[in-house]
Formats: sequence, C-alpha cells, structure tokens
Amino acid sequence: MAADLSQIVKAYDVRGVVPDQWDESLAELFGAAFVELTGADAVVVGHDMRPSSPGLSGAFARGAAARGADVTEIGLCSTDQLYYASGALDLPGAMFTASHNPARYNGIKLCRAGAAPVGQDTGLAEIRALVERWSDTGAPEPASRPGTVTRRDTLADYAAHLRSLVDLTAIRPLKVVVDAGNGMGGHTVPSVFAGLPLDLVPMYFELDGTFPNHEANPLDPANLVDLQKRVREEGADLGLAFDGDADRCFVVDQDGNPVSPSAVTALVAARELARNGGRGMVIHNLITSWSVPEVVEENGGTPVRTRVGHSFIKAEMARTGAIFGGEHSAHYYFRDFWNADTGMLAALHVLAALGSQQGPLSALVAEYDRYAGSGEINSTVADQADRLAAIRTAYEGRDDITLDDLDGLTVTSADWWFNVRPSNTEPLLRLNAEARDEATMTKVRDEALAIIRG
Repeated sequence: MAADLSQIVKAYDVRGVVPDQWDESLAELFGAAFVELTGADAVVVGHDMRPSSPGLSGAFARGAAARGADVTEIGLCSTDQLYYASGALDLPGAMFTASHNPARYNGIKLCRAGAAPVGQDTGLAEIRALVERWSDTGAPEPASRPGTVTRRDTLADYAAHLRSLVDLTAIRPLKVVVDAGNGMGGHTVPSVFAGLPLDLVPMYFELDGTFPNHEANPLDPANLVDLQKRVREEGADLGLAFDGDADRCFVVDQDGNPVSPSAVTALVAARELARNGGRGMVIHNLITSWSVPEVVEENGGTPVRTRVGHSFIKAEMARTGAIFGGEHSAHYYFRDFWNADTGMLAALHVLAALGSQQGPLSALVAEYDRYAGSGEINSTVADQADRLAAIRTAYEGRDDITLDDLDGLTVTSADWWFNVRPSNTEPLLRLNAEARDEATMTKVRDEALAIIRG
C-alpha cells in the first residue's frame, strides 16, 4: 500500500516522527526521488546530532547512489554548513534535521545546486508523489551505473568562507557566552571562532539530540533563561544562542536582555551596505520593525518588503540581487552565501561591530531599536477568514489608515501598525504590532486582540 506522506511533507521540508511516520526505507526512496527530480549526477548530504540522523542520511545516500548519483557525505554539520557545501561544490543537497523539534522527530531540508531552496512549488510536491508511488510499487530499477558514496569534511572550509565575509581584524577582546542547546552550534562554533580574541564560555556544547537541558529553540524566551543568567554571572559582553541545526542565532546584551532580531537585521544591513559601497537592496519581511527599512535607507540602500517565510525571502533575494535579507525569526540571508540563511555569519557581524568600538552592546543596538513592539502573539480561532474580515471592517474607510494584503492583513497608521496572518498548519492567527511608544503599542495590540478573540 502506498505511504501517505501528507503529514510529513510540509511547505518547505520533510518533518515527522521516526519511525512512526517515516523511517530509513522511506528515506532511501526520498534519495532516489531527489535524484530523479534534479537529474543530478552528484549530490551532497549532511545530518545533525539526532539519534536517527546517521541512519536516515545513510539510507538517503544509498537511494541517491542507486539512481546513479555520486554522493558526498559531509556527516555531522549545521544546516548552513550544508548550504555552504551545496554552494561551494555546486551540488544539490539534503540536510537531515528537525531543527528544534523534540528528539523523536527528524526531517529533510532539500536544496538544488547553489543552495537554491526546494519547496512545494519548486519540486517537493513531485518528490512526494514519486515516494508515495514507489512505496506502493517498489523502488525503481537501479541505474546502469550506480553512484559512489564518499566522505568529505567541509567544516574548516565553511568556517574560512564565513570569516572571509566579515572584517574581523579590529575586534577587541570580548567575553562571549554561547548556548548551543546541545545542537550543532557545539560543532561549528569552535571552528568559526578559533583564533579570534574571544573568551568563549560554552554552554551545552555536547551534541545530544535528546536536548537534556532545554529545547533548542531560542525564539521561546524560556530557552534563553540559562544564557541570560550566565551572561550576568560571567560579566560577559554578550551572549549568543543557536537553535538545533544552528542556522538561527539569537543575541542577548551584557545585561542578559534579548536583542530583537529586527535590531540585528538593521545592524547587519548597515554593515553589508557599507561593505557594498553604500548601495544595494535589502529584503525584510513585513513584520520586522519599521527601524529596518529606515536604517537601510539611511545607509544608502533600498528596502524591499516581502511575505514571512524563507522561501519568499530567498526568491526575492534571487530576483532582485539583494545583498542581505532578515526576518523577525532570526533568519539572516546573504547574497555572498548563495542567498541562503546563516546565523553564524550574522553572529560574526555582531562580534565585529561590538569589538570595533568601546561601548556596550546595549548602546550599540539602541540606534536600531527605535520602536515598541509586541512580539508575535498567537490566538486559536475557529474561523481565520471570519476574524480577518472583522478586522478589515473595523479599520477600512478611515482616512488615517491604510490596509494591505501582502501576507494576511496589515493595518498601518502614522504612529503604529499591526499585522494579522493565519498559520499555514494550525488554527491560529498571529498578531504582530508596533508603535512609536509603549502605551500606543499596548492600546493597538489590545484592540486587535479583542477583535481576533471576540
């Protein structure tokens, strides 16, 4: 009987419980289907530290080789290290990870050569159809010439490439606490930071896909508590937190206060624009702070607003030739990293910016943290469309208000804005609000929530 992959093939990746929802036999079919889709004669495969990852990635490699592709296995790696390999080797790639999901989950992030993303509209739907068919009829006949499987260590080259993209020569000695959350940051940080004048205080660098200390999801404030406490105890200059596959990086200042990803986006945008002669496009999603487009324009750049989601950011990066892109979720994208996201490169920018001047991080980022924001607030609703329509009715027709539908509904005034957008996978509406002061933000937020939850 054909496998039903509807629960594990998502919009941008494959993700599900192992072995309940998928296993090595399906991973092998995914490898064969990936080669069938791309027509590639070679692919690169990597994996994170989850207990099931080596077996799944090995099965994928066997499936790809059976279809005639030569497979380069880079073994343990972060997601952005896999993107590096895909870009530097100009090969389609597969990364086995479920990021911050619990230990029993695993998944695959796929990309074409040059780290170009594969999602539902760019090949993932076709891969799903092939795997479902072959799970019923049996694997396709092996190629007349099976591919080879070889190992390659890319960590040193990945670290060197990142460091070539940031001027690190002026960094003063800094004390840095890094919480890897038992994820792949514990593998990559030592190599990337080697030789820099940093007093590195490691937290949870032991690779452990059971996440014994806390969930490897720094977007949840509860998972920053240990880092914040340690930064204060150590008298450190800053703290960095990476998620499970180490493609996202969160920053806290010398007092343990979180630095908003919008402020980091603005800071890195200013530095990338300076590096590019004070010109270039910068992509930001529509729920980053107003400070982001302001800083981009102040530094000679052109801001480009897009929907939430890495596929939209990457598509706009490729379409416009933008030099940098940032999201509220701490994904940071760089033209010189094949338009892919790398939190590690953003972290190097923060270290370089802080280390080249004498003030604390809180003073440095104050320039980029200009407005009061609500953060993302989720509300469970039975009828998303009905609630969005109610918000539109409440605000449309007012002279001081503009509405737009780029992603959900954004309501904008001279002094505030808010966006409400539906979740693609859950019965949720997500609210983000911002205003010129805290009192106005609170008022706007509460008015919107009253309609959403009414």
